[in-house]
Amino acid sequence: MENRAQWGTRAGFILAAVGSAIGLGNIWRFPAVAYENGGGAFFIPYLFALLTAGIPLLVMEFTIGHKYRGSAPLSFFRMNRKTEWLGWWAVLVSFVISTYYAVIIGWAMSYSVFAFNLSWGDDTEGFLFSEYLKLSVDPGQTGSLVPGVLIPLILVWLITLGVLFKGVKKGIEVANKIFIPTLVVLFMIIVIRAITLPGAAEGLQTFFEPDFSAITDSSVWVAAYGQIFFSLSIAFAIMITYSSYLPKKSDITNNAFIAGFSNSGFELLAGIGVFGALGFMASQSNVPVEEVVSGGVGLAFVVFPQIINEFPALNGLFGFLFFLSLVLAGLSSLISISETYVAGISEKFGISRNKAVGIGGGLAAVISLLFATQGGLFFLDAADYFINQFGVAFVGLVEVVVIAWFLRNLNDFQSHANGISDIRLGGWWKICLGVVTPVVLGYMMVDLFKKNLLKEFDTATGNYEGYADGFILFGGWFVAAFAIVMGFLMTLKRWDSKAFNEEKKEVS
Repeated sequence: MENRAQWGTRAGFILAAVGSAIGLGNIWRFPAVAYENGGGAFFIPYLFALLTAGIPLLVMEFTIGHKYRGSAPLSFFRMNRKTEWLGWWAVLVSFVISTYYAVIIGWAMSYSVFAFNLSWGDDTEGFLFSEYLKLSVDPGQTGSLVPGVLIPLILVWLITLGVLFKGVKKGIEVANKIFIPTLVVLFMIIVIRAITLPGAAEGLQTFFEPDFSAITDSSVWVAAYGQIFFSLSIAFAIMITYSSYLPKKSDITNNAFIAGFSNSGFELLAGIGVFGALGFMASQSNVPVEEVVSGGVGLAFVVFPQIINEFPALNGLFGFLFFLSLVLAGLSSLISISETYVAGISEKFGISRNKAVGIGGGLAAVISLLFATQGGLFFLDAADYFINQFGVAFVGLVEVVVIAWFLRNLNDFQSHANGISDIRLGGWWKICLGVVTPVVLGYMMVDLFKKNLLKEFDTATGNYEGYADGFILFGGWFVAAFAIVMGFLMTLKRWDSKAFNEEKKEVS
């Protein structure tokens, strides 16, 4: 009998995996990326990327977790003792992300309250940066803590750590069974309301109108792979950790297809809702839809409040539902991100789950206070950009190259997955992971390094203009390097004896 925690139901695992994949980026990143890269034509490279990189990588990570029955570091250690650092690297990337992701969820909590009486007023941009975030210091300076950000941030961590304390079946699974169906229902209401607004048709036409000439542009294909990669929670150590809680008999491949297409389906839904609302805003302002298209923090906390201000009726309720959906999408992702280091710490040091939650989650919560200061947005900007680009994407590239090219484990993984799955993996799976994914991710990384050496930063909030070189160096590159260095340092500590005692029993 296996001692490892397990999901109560298959649906619980799938909802948790989907909950991890569906996050803030689905709502505020995908619509703008699709629009900027060919509109309706973007769905061709997007679907191709899902089938050749997204789902194959999901299958690989599900298989690693299921086969080696451990957190990402322990699974990589059991795969080959020389690759443990790779698991810690992914875990530490997740740790850094959790520290600032929690703050953005806190903003959404605040805005869900602001929505009822439209507290943001007419100047939504001024309200966000000056009145709410109190951004009154230079990049690199902290200033004082902002109470309006601090209070919801504490609430976010209380919810997240409370769920993690409850464990896998009674905590994470139960939370996602509540959060994800509620999120889908809320967003369906938002979409239906958005597409029935005046001007929504023009917004949807702008979103879906295909520019087939864009398909010949290599940058569009790179954008498609980038979107799939970042939105599916690949290389965050999440899917390896979650799949390690699956029962021995689990349909890995089918689960990967369900999770992948569910995530993409929600992204499409988000695109329809966002562009329906943008079309309404454009019609109210009597300008083309192209002039109001936005993404990232600006879309959620500046543009959407402007749209809500213009609503003909029940604008407070619509605003509340929109920001509540951001909170739910964010919480389900934050819980999964935090679980990676809770599991890793517990197994590495042989401590109880509750202690690991207290240590790992507590440390992340304390560090997140930095982003709740007056200069918090600048630190958030730098950390988000560098850890995402040179953390997640780079981890993914190294992970697939190590497994496919150096360890040559794909045949072994294929046999493991096929032995328990209805959908059998063929040669296409190994070609995708051994050739397509490394080539595309390699191209992305070369392009990113080139841009950053030239200081051509492309961030979601666009705040890099005017940042001092020293702040970029220490605020950005330091964060990215921290995850790699700490990953290697963690391997110097021997595993607790429990990990060794369980190794033969669980992996056999």
